[in-house]
Amino acid sequence: MKIFFPDSTTKITAGEPVSIGWILQQRDINPSEVIVSRNGKLVPEDAVASGDDEIRIIRIAHGG
Repeated sequence: MKIFFPDSTTKITAGEPVSIGWILQQRDINPSEVIVSRNGKLVPEDAVASGDDEIRIIRIAHGG
């Protein structure tokens, strides 16, 4: 699995399937501040990622 984080870092992992929520928790990322895509499609926190999945975590920009 290849994970792209909001700070422009990338991590490649192998192993057991994990939830998107678990990935966010491990990096101390607030789920209400980001959107997450798996293989180009938006997914919720309870979605599971594994294998060749490509995960992108995108920080939501807001303001006036």
